[in-house]
Amino acid sequence: MDVRRVVIVAYEAAELLEIASVTSTLESANWHGALPYYEYRVATPGGHAITTATALTLDAQLALERVTGPLDTLLVAGGIGHEDAAGNPLVVGHVRRLARESRRVASVCTGSHILAAAGLLDGRRATTHWMQAQEMAARFPKVIVDPDPIFIRDGNIATSAGITAALDLTLAFVEEDNGTELARTVARNLVTYLQRPGNQAQMSMFVSAPSPANSLVKRTLEYIGAHLRDDLSTSALATEAGVSERHLTRLFLKHLGETPGRYVRLARTEAAAHLLASTSLPMASVAVRCGFGTAETLRQAFVDRYGIPPSRYRLTQAPAAG
Repeated sequence: MDVRRVVIVAYEAAELLEIASVTSTLESANWHGALPYYEYRVATPGGHAITTATALTLDAQLALERVTGPLDTLLVAGGIGHEDAAGNPLVVGHVRRLARESRRVASVCTGSHILAAAGLLDGRRATTHWMQAQEMAARFPKVIVDPDPIFIRDGNIATSAGITAALDLTLAFVEEDNGTELARTVARNLVTYLQRPGNQAQMSMFVSAPSPANSLVKRTLEYIGAHLRDDLSTSALATEAGVSERHLTRLFLKHLGETPGRYVRLARTEAAAHLLASTSLPMASVAVRCGFGTAETLRQAFVDRYGIPPSRYRLTQAPAAG
């Protein structure tokens, strides 16, 4: 078995957690082979140590301009220094050069801006940190920016969402290279047994707080979360809130960018995802608990939200045995 050669491109104010998520995952995989699966190195301009986005210093093992292929994987980190790096001809030029000599090219978070600056994402679907997606789409109009998925594969190029999505992407690489069992073992070692499929949305509605500016909307969201199996039609919610359907819809669109009906469907789907990942309840029971009524209605909503059926989602979330 040949060791897979991985180079991680970093620069001033790159995000340390992203780099560590990649290297820790690869090193954990190496623990379980008779020989290492991966040889990984951090490359920076000039091979100089960098001050990361968290103000810690990180030494490099390679000078970016001296790296030569062939490489198995070239991965570009993100971080608050991504704009300077994307505007640096040395960084962009050598990323472009090394991409031609790599089997697989990837970026984490705003590292996608550097791939885009190198022209590697033209005509491709790509993602980035959800906060930077609009800026990326405006700056690189040839790139098809999708802010929702945790990571996207388009040909031999993969882009991922922000920071800890590096873990999901690298686990996906380990699974692709070495099989599901090793990937699950690594995930268990890292205490991240939930291996999220790439098309899972970056931002959960349950952790993205609604605007506190409107107390009625906030109360309605709390009511929805506590009554998922009840009648949550727009008319029922309007009655509960003491306003007209039209006014409630206007408030939801203003503060959430969703209609009440759409929000309810998303809330039920995410609640179902949680039950599928954390319980062994039959599909029909999950559907009833979350207000879908039937397993088929749940399946349709799940495919719309995550791009995979709930049965497949449950398999991807199962922790390794033992």
